[in-house]
Amino acid sequence: MSDSIWFLDTLVDVHLTADETPAGFSLVESWAPAGDQPPLHVHREDDEGFYVLEGRLRLWVGKAEIELGPGEFALAPHGIPHTFRVESPEGARWLVTSATGDFDKFVVAYGDPADEHRLPDPVEPDLDRLGALAADHGIDLLGPPGTLP
Repeated sequence: MSDSIWFLDTLVDVHLTADETPAGFSLVESWAPAGDQPPLHVHREDDEGFYVLEGRLRLWVGKAEIELGPGEFALAPHGIPHTFRVESPEGARWLVTSATGDFDKFVVAYGDPADEHRLPDPVEPDLDRLGALAADHGIDLLGPPGTLP
Protein backbone atom coordinates (compact mmCIF):
# COMPACT_ATOMS: atom_id res chain seq x y z
CA MET A 1 0.00 0.00 0.00
CA SER A 2 1.41 3.36 -0.92
CA ASP A 3 1.20 6.62 0.97
CA SER A 4 -0.52 9.45 -0.95
CA ILE A 5 0.86 12.97 -0.56
CA TRP A 6 -0.34 16.30 -1.92
CA PHE A 7 2.93 17.86 -3.11
CA LEU A 8 2.59 21.29 -4.73
CA ASP A 9 -0.12 20.73 -7.42
CA THR A 10 0.64 17.00 -7.65
CA LEU A 11 -0.76 13.86 -6.08
CA VAL A 12 2.19 11.62 -5.26
CA ASP A 13 1.88 7.96 -4.29
CA VAL A 14 5.05 6.74 -2.58
CA HIS A 15 5.44 3.11 -3.65
CA LEU A 16 9.01 2.46 -2.44
CA THR A 17 11.15 4.58 -0.15
CA ALA A 18 14.92 4.89 -0.22
CA ASP A 19 14.99 3.43 3.30
CA GLU A 20 13.37 0.22 2.03
CA THR A 21 16.24 -0.67 -0.33
CA PRO A 22 19.95 -1.16 0.43
CA ALA A 23 20.90 1.03 -2.55
CA GLY A 24 18.60 3.92 -1.57
CA PHE A 25 16.32 3.55 -4.59
CA SER A 26 12.84 5.09 -4.41
CA LEU A 27 9.78 4.91 -6.65
CA VAL A 28 6.92 7.39 -6.57
CA GLU A 29 3.96 7.89 -8.88
CA SER A 30 3.00 11.44 -9.77
CA TRP A 31 -0.27 12.76 -11.17
CA ALA A 32 -0.40 16.46 -12.10
CA PRO A 33 -2.65 18.80 -14.08
CA ALA A 34 -1.90 20.40 -17.43
CA GLY A 35 0.76 23.11 -17.21
CA ASP A 36 2.25 21.87 -13.94
CA GLN A 37 5.95 22.76 -13.77
CA PRO A 38 8.26 22.61 -10.76
CA PRO A 39 11.10 25.08 -10.23
CA LEU A 40 14.30 24.51 -12.19
CA HIS A 41 16.47 22.42 -9.87
CA VAL A 42 19.49 20.16 -9.60
CA HIS A 43 19.94 17.03 -7.50
CA ARG A 44 23.39 16.95 -5.93
CA GLU A 45 23.64 13.17 -5.61
CA ASP A 46 20.62 11.33 -6.97
CA ASP A 47 19.64 10.56 -10.54
CA GLU A 48 15.95 11.17 -11.27
CA GLY A 49 14.08 9.12 -13.85
CA PHE A 50 10.72 9.81 -15.50
CA TYR A 51 8.56 7.01 -16.97
CA VAL A 52 5.26 8.29 -18.40
CA LEU A 53 2.12 6.24 -17.78
CA GLU A 54 -0.50 8.66 -19.17
CA GLY A 55 -0.33 12.04 -20.89
CA ARG A 56 2.75 13.93 -22.06
CA LEU A 57 5.69 15.56 -20.29
CA ARG A 58 8.27 17.96 -21.70
CA LEU A 59 11.60 17.75 -19.88
CA TRP A 60 14.50 20.13 -20.00
CA VAL A 61 17.69 18.37 -18.87
CA GLY A 62 20.66 20.68 -19.24
CA LYS A 63 20.55 21.80 -22.89
CA ALA A 64 18.36 18.89 -24.01
CA GLU A 65 14.61 19.22 -24.49
CA ILE A 66 12.76 15.90 -24.41
CA GLU A 67 9.08 15.16 -24.99
CA LEU A 68 7.77 11.96 -23.42
CA GLY A 69 4.53 10.06 -23.93
CA PRO A 70 3.17 6.83 -22.46
CA GLY A 71 5.80 4.10 -22.21
CA GLU A 72 8.73 6.49 -22.65
CA PHE A 73 11.54 7.15 -20.15
CA ALA A 74 14.16 9.85 -19.64
CA LEU A 75 16.86 10.32 -17.02
CA ALA A 76 17.90 13.57 -15.35
CA PRO A 77 21.39 12.72 -14.00
CA HIS A 78 22.58 14.28 -10.77
CA GLY A 79 24.42 17.56 -11.19
CA ILE A 80 22.42 18.54 -14.31
CA PRO A 81 19.77 21.29 -13.94
CA HIS A 82 16.34 20.12 -15.03
CA THR A 83 12.61 20.74 -14.91
CA PHE A 84 9.52 19.47 -16.69
CA ARG A 85 6.07 20.64 -17.70
CA VAL A 86 2.86 18.63 -18.12
CA GLU A 87 1.91 19.18 -21.76
CA SER A 88 -1.29 17.16 -22.14
CA PRO A 89 -4.61 18.97 -21.52
CA GLU A 90 -5.90 16.08 -19.41
CA GLY A 91 -2.81 16.16 -17.16
CA ALA A 92 -0.26 13.38 -16.84
CA ARG A 93 0.69 10.47 -14.66
CA TRP A 94 4.26 9.17 -14.44
CA LEU A 95 6.68 7.20 -12.29
CA VAL A 96 9.67 8.94 -10.72
CA THR A 97 12.72 6.89 -9.87
CA SER A 98 15.41 8.25 -7.62
CA ALA A 99 18.74 6.55 -7.05
CA THR A 100 21.06 7.16 -4.10
CA GLY A 101 18.99 10.01 -2.73
CA ASP A 102 15.98 10.79 -0.63
CA PHE A 103 13.55 12.41 -3.03
CA ASP A 104 10.71 10.51 -1.37
CA LYS A 105 11.63 12.08 1.99
CA PHE A 106 11.57 15.56 0.43
CA VAL A 107 8.07 14.95 -0.95
CA VAL A 108 6.85 13.81 2.46
CA ALA A 109 8.60 16.70 4.27
CA TYR A 110 7.03 19.43 2.11
CA GLY A 111 3.73 17.78 1.21
CA ASP A 112 0.60 16.99 3.15
CA PRO A 113 -1.01 13.58 3.53
CA ALA A 114 -3.81 13.31 0.96
CA ASP A 115 -7.13 12.59 2.60
CA GLU A 116 -8.59 11.72 -0.82
CA HIS A 117 -7.00 10.19 -3.91
CA ARG A 118 -7.42 13.24 -6.16
CA LEU A 119 -5.38 16.20 -7.32
CA PRO A 120 -4.88 18.78 -4.58
CA ASP A 121 -6.60 22.14 -4.65
CA PRO A 122 -4.24 24.67 -6.31
CA VAL A 123 -2.19 26.68 -3.82
CA GLU A 124 0.72 29.10 -4.07
CA PRO A 125 3.89 27.30 -3.00
CA ASP A 126 5.87 28.58 -0.04
CA LEU A 127 9.08 29.00 -2.06
CA ASP A 128 11.23 29.80 0.99
CA ARG A 129 10.12 26.63 2.79
CA LEU A 130 10.33 24.60 -0.43
CA GLY A 131 13.88 25.82 -1.09
CA ALA A 132 15.03 25.13 2.47
CA LEU A 133 13.57 21.61 2.52
CA ALA A 134 14.94 20.88 -0.95
CA ALA A 135 18.43 21.92 0.19
CA ASP A 136 18.09 19.68 3.25
CA HIS A 137 17.40 16.77 0.87
CA GLY A 138 20.22 17.39 -1.62
CA ILE A 139 18.26 19.47 -4.14
CA ASP A 140 19.11 23.04 -5.12
CA LEU A 141 16.34 25.21 -6.59
CA LEU A 142 17.70 27.41 -9.38
CA GLY A 143 14.72 29.62 -10.09
CA PRO A 144 10.96 29.95 -9.71
CA PRO A 145 8.52 27.74 -11.62
CA GLY A 146 8.77 28.47 -15.34
CA THR A 147 12.56 28.98 -15.34
CA LEU A 148 14.36 26.84 -17.93
CA PRO A 149 18.03 25.72 -18.02
